[in-house]
Amino acid sequence: MVRGIEDKIFNTITYLILGIVGVVCVFPLLYVLSASITPYGQVLKHGGYIVIPRGFTLDAYRQLLAGHEIVRAFGITVFITVVGTLVNMVLTTLMAYPLSKKDLPGRSFFLFIIVFTLLFSGGIIPTYLIVRSTGLIDSIWAMIIPNAIGAFNLLIMKSFFENLPSELFDSARIDGAKELRILLQIVVPLSLPVLLTVGLFYAVSHWNEFFQAIMYITDSDLYPMQVVIRNILMQSQNVEIMVEEYVPTTTLQMAAVIIASAPIIVIYPFIQKHFTKGVMLGSIKG
Repeated sequence: MVRGIEDKIFNTITYLILGIVGVVCVFPLLYVLSASITPYGQVLKHGGYIVIPRGFTLDAYRQLLAGHEIVRAFGITVFITVVGTLVNMVLTTLMAYPLSKKDLPGRSFFLFIIVFTLLFSGGIIPTYLIVRSTGLIDSIWAMIIPNAIGAFNLLIMKSFFENLPSELFDSARIDGAKELRILLQIVVPLSLPVLLTVGLFYAVSHWNEFFQAIMYITDSDLYPMQVVIRNILMQSQNVEIMVEEYVPTTTLQMAAVIIASAPIIVIYPFIQKHFTKGVMLGSIKG
């Protein structure tokens, strides 16, 4: 009986803490959404913080989407996200699978190099010189190739592959299957959780691409969405952009946040269970 009461108290406290954390996490998103669609006068009237929309206007969204620049940047960001994530997943999978085999010659050396890159990097200037020498400056591939394989994601995937039953691979080899066929027909179907997890990591990174764009891209026609939105917001701080009524910078900022984050927010719930499972299973063994 005492144990049952303790469990109920523990569960109640846990749910209470999780509820508070949930409210803290959701509040900023609700505020950003409400501020982006509420007339700015109403936002100021309520002290600048508003969770429930007071009125409705899409002027900020119209302003951001008025020109072709944001549409072109959106297309570039989608291309970087889709193609870049595909390149990341193919190369990471092809490297993680052999490294998951403990009898691979030189395995310890390669793992040491991978872990070393997590602790030390070549630096911005050497990386820029390499990108320039390969002819990627002012190329959309400059935002994809330099980070084709992430060391952290590679280690997660390798650890997941190590947990798969070796009996499956042995039986497939007895039946005459080669390593590539084993990878495609056995490993990949069984590794959906970690593949979706790592894929989400890569996709979010590409979707939020900013640093590599300002480092390697000078052609404004190749700017991804994050850079274009930043430029629009900086311009709006100095120049009054004429619409039906003046759209304040704060409202533009909130609308820009929604436009930039909405696709990821919409996709994430569909792969949440795989995301959690992939991280847990991929971190059992190092």
